[in-house]
Amino acid sequence: CYWILERDLYLRINMSGKSWADFGTDLALGGVSAAFSKTIVAPIERVKLLLQTRPGDYNGIKDCFAKTHAKDGVIGFWRGNGTNVLRYFPTQALNFAFKDRFRQLFISRDKDSYGNVEYAVLSMAAGGAAGASSLIFVYPLDLARTRLSADTGAVKEFKGFGDVIVKTAGEGGPLALYRGFGISVMGIIPYRAVYFGGYDTLKKMFMPEDNPSFWKRWFFSQVNTTFAQYVTYPIDTIRRNQMTKGGDKKYNSMMACARSILAEKGVLGFYKGAGANTLRATGGALCMVFYDSAKDYIAANKE
Repeated sequence: CYWILERDLYLRINMSGKSWADFGTDLALGGVSAAFSKTIVAPIERVKLLLQTRPGDYNGIKDCFAKTHAKDGVIGFWRGNGTNVLRYFPTQALNFAFKDRFRQLFISRDKDSYGNVEYAVLSMAAGGAAGASSLIFVYPLDLARTRLSADTGAVKEFKGFGDVIVKTAGEGGPLALYRGFGISVMGIIPYRAVYFGGYDTLKKMFMPEDNPSFWKRWFFSQVNTTFAQYVTYPIDTIRRNQMTKGGDKKYNSMMACARSILAEKGVLGFYKGAGANTLRATGGALCMVFYDSAKDYIAANKE
């Protein structure tokens, strides 16, 4: 029975209508959409990271923007953006490509043949699996981007992306590049589950037409992405503090990091920078809309 099930899963993944050429298209569309949207919201991303990892240095979003501009100028808001795009391009490329492959595995019939709840569960399972799969490949890039963006001293600790990688690996070997990986997996699965599965479900329920407008796609994507980020924000705060040593502190485990944040700042400490994160959700929402619109356009003009 096990052999039959294994063979059935293999056939559904490898002998379906979706070719490897389509997988490559998903990679390209996901990566380009990610790079474009991430550059647009780079200043918000920088402020959000600073509020998360160095909360004592700033008195809210406005103060963080002002101090960052005074210290580094306008270009300072894009510090780490090259690394961010370098990380986000393959991350979203793999996320979207893997999501479609897992979606094909979990959802084998026409979407209209599923009830909304069943479709939501299967879509979220595909999204969560895609997020976990892509994270294995791109986590060192995420860690390097986080440490570079949080490097705000008068004398910078890192010279660039390559320097972050070398110095981090020098601190504890190659495994140091995966510091905070455990908590990241715990956070990425529910986030990607809601980000991908939630949007697909909302599209099925509220956008049944063949070509929804850009603004309709964006509205539902924005609501869904914001919700996904708030659900997983405490985990994101813990993992980024682990990555950056929590403002010159080194935590032995994710639980030690969580206890320290709770003791020093209370429950609200886990949501420090959440306001900026809500604005930043626009980047993720736009990425989804760009990708979804491009996929629908290609599908409509394929023949």
